[in-house]
Amino acid sequence: MASVTFDKATRMYPGGTKPAVDSLEIDIADGEFLVLVGPSGCGKSTSLRMLAGLEEVNGGAIRIGDRDVTHLPPKDRDIAMVFQNYALYPHMTVADNMGFALKIAGVNKTDIRAKVEEAAKILDLTQYLDRKPKALSGGQRQRVAMGRAIVREPQVFLMDEPLSNLDAKLRVSTRTQIASLQRRLGITTVYVTHDQVEALTMGDRVAVLKDGLLQQVASPRDMYDRPANLFVAGFIGSPAMNLIEVPITDGGVKFGNSVVPVSRDAVTAAADKGDRTVTVGIRPEHFEVIEHEGASAAKTLSKDAPAGLAVRVNVVEETGADGYVYGTAEVGGETKELVVRVNGRRVPEKGTEIHVVPRPGESHVFATSTGERLTD
Repeated sequence: MASVTFDKATRMYPGGTKPAVDSLEIDIADGEFLVLVGPSGCGKSTSLRMLAGLEEVNGGAIRIGDRDVTHLPPKDRDIAMVFQNYALYPHMTVADNMGFALKIAGVNKTDIRAKVEEAAKILDLTQYLDRKPKALSGGQRQRVAMGRAIVREPQVFLMDEPLSNLDAKLRVSTRTQIASLQRRLGITTVYVTHDQVEALTMGDRVAVLKDGLLQQVASPRDMYDRPANLFVAGFIGSPAMNLIEVPITDGGVKFGNSVVPVSRDAVTAAADKGDRTVTVGIRPEHFEVIEHEGASAAKTLSKDAPAGLAVRVNVVEETGADGYVYGTAEVGGETKELVVRVNGRRVPEKGTEIHVVPRPGESHVFATSTGERLTD
């Protein structure tokens, strides 16, 4: 096994005006499961392909353990890659697919069979070894692709959106299997996905990219609790964090008819940047609902300037234990869309109005001008 280091690794495509991956710096520990996540075109797959040797590195370096592999061909890097489309040979059996790389490497048949059977046992594929890929389900084919990687006993696993072709239920079960398998084998793994829920549930750490630039690397919990900037805050979490630009006032920020206290340092930092507003981030589960007794009650309360921000309920999603209100609010003369988690047994009706305030200590403050985090 080995660590992996991206040392200011850069990829510029011919004819491009800006790098697809710009000075990427990440240190991945031996045995770590790191997930690269971001929207389409952010550079995550390019970063993985640079590590695999499938893309040229135009600047910086990539190391696997103590070896500089920046310009080594893929076959000399001691990596195994699992692709989105499985890349299985249709005319070969499962056993032959899993052992093909070892056969090419000149390993004797007895050893190949032993390694294949061992991997098949781990992946619950023993009964399918004599079948062709067309006789398998999508999830089984992906496990065969995993088995092909396992038998090679590489230093690093590379996985490029391996669950994209599976249905929703199978994705959930397969991601659990992959994460469990990686921890059992202890092989350093770099995993690419555009699905931030996948990233949070699978990785020891998550690296978020945007436009070829690394935004943040942290554990899933740290990234959820302390996003480094507005982009990460809006990207990580489902439903997404609510981001609302609000004016700075004495004692904190003005939130509807309430003043929400925030860190004095955050307010000072915003003022130093010349900002008269800050962007406050509140996750749906961190709102306190002041009132949602129905449309008539909301109208009556509005005459008395009720506390918090008035949210008009447009849609309610009931998920069982919880409910999610999708609504609109007037903030600074603009209409903003908000998501609020409510008690699944006491959900407001569509068309009514509720009043919400952030729970104490659960709001995130970002500079409106730069997007950087201002709160500790």
